[in-house]
Amino acid sequence: MPIYAVRTTSGQEKIVAELLVERIKLKKSPIYSILVPEIVKGYIFIEAPSPHFVDEAISGIKHARARTRGEIKFKELEKFLITKPTIEEISVGDIVEIVGGPFRGLKAKITNIDKVKGEVTIELLEEGFSTLPITVHSEYVRIIEKAKA
Repeated sequence: MPIYAVRTTSGQEKIVAELLVERIKLKKSPIYSILVPEIVKGYIFIEAPSPHFVDEAISGIKHARARTRGEIKFKELEKFLITKPTIEEISVGDIVEIVGGPFRGLKAKITNIDKVKGEVTIELLEEGFSTLPITVHSEYVRIIEKAKA
């Protein structure tokens, strides 16, 4: 099934998608799916049998600018659908924020990575905490700053 890109006002992608869903339900348009990847600002992707259905659906919707020319290949969108585990993105020396557990909200530096167990060893950077190594699950950290090469 062909996929078409629609330009939108940056930051208004979800609103445009919600308005489209309501219009599609009302008119029973043959639009099969709408993708709003957070990484791509200013665009949504619509799966429909032909471009005129997309043009008809977006006409008059606020913040929906225009359909781009041509079709988008599914392979180009796959990277937005498949998320990598956090541990694949982390490297030793990265500065992270702890997003879960008792140290939530604190900043730390990655000192070791155990990919088999899915754990990282960190040293807290906040004052008042000693430099004892702490091991947490990799899903409990979010990268703030990548290590300098």
